[in-house]
Amino acid sequence: MKALQGVEGRVEWVEEPSPTLDAGQVRIKVAAAGLNRADLLQRSGHYPPPPGVTEILGMECSGVIAEVGPGTAWEVGDRVCALVAGGAMAEEVVVDSRHVLPVPEGISLHEAAAIPEVYATAWLNLFQLAGLKPGEKVLLHAGASGVGSAAIQLCKAFGNPVWVTVGSAERLAYCEALGAQGGVLRNENLDALNDFAPFHVILDPVGANYAALNLKVLGVDGRLVLIGLMGGSKSELDFAKVLGKRIHILGSTLRSRDDQFKADLLSDLGQHVMPLFSEGRLKPQLARSFPISEAEAAYAELATNQVSGKVILVIDDSLV
Repeated sequence: MKALQGVEGRVEWVEEPSPTLDAGQVRIKVAAAGLNRADLLQRSGHYPPPPGVTEILGMECSGVIAEVGPGTAWEVGDRVCALVAGGAMAEEVVVDSRHVLPVPEGISLHEAAAIPEVYATAWLNLFQLAGLKPGEKVLLHAGASGVGSAAIQLCKAFGNPVWVTVGSAERLAYCEALGAQGGVLRNENLDALNDFAPFHVILDPVGANYAALNLKVLGVDGRLVLIGLMGGSKSELDFAKVLGKRIHILGSTLRSRDDQFKADLLSDLGQHVMPLFSEGRLKPQLARSFPISEAEAAYAELATNQVSGKVILVIDDSLV
């Protein structure tokens, strides 16, 4: 089969052995794969896959089941999307059958490639780890990102007012169209967030640059969930604020979680989130799609940090 590999800071579509299929797994003929910031890091050599995971790029995909192993409930021909630790950017991928979800009615396979990683990340961190309750206020940094776009929609669907930080007026308008109450531009006066504070939960992929700000605008018993370090990993913290406000600081990653954790997460996602796509309350935010022959251009597009929503790579355009 053909698969996408990161080679010295670039990507190449190369021949790779087809993965073997074991009990409890399914083989998916891949239609499209979602592109995530982790893929950028892996391509550049800064984010190797977990031990035992293929070095083929890609952590989410959509497609059609081509083969099923013993002990699975899926059938050949089922239209699905899947969360994987690696290997999604290939003509086929083998995945734990518990990490697979049916494509919602009314959603194309190309759109479905933009669902698993970002909606699982948003659901895990806001609703499972932070324990977000209806009515609680949320601040999303990088609100126009793939995760941010998913999180805004989930917050709207479950009754949580949400504000964002973004890089431009256009991206702020995009977030407001999805359901955000408002927000601020990161290159202007971030202290304007005080007008909307205090927040109950902050979802932060930035890290060090926003550390002091986060403590300032969180309320009593606020929860800060750190999911990335785009703004650096080291910062001084005023622990008097952490103590005085009883702030919870949570560090969270998804890719390295074990199979059972992901199975439980996907089961929860299937029950509470996926039906909302068919109801029209959630919509995959597909910013742009690229054929696999233009994979390098797709990576370059995401690296601009100007993408609102998700970029996908189309592996097989005959599957829609």
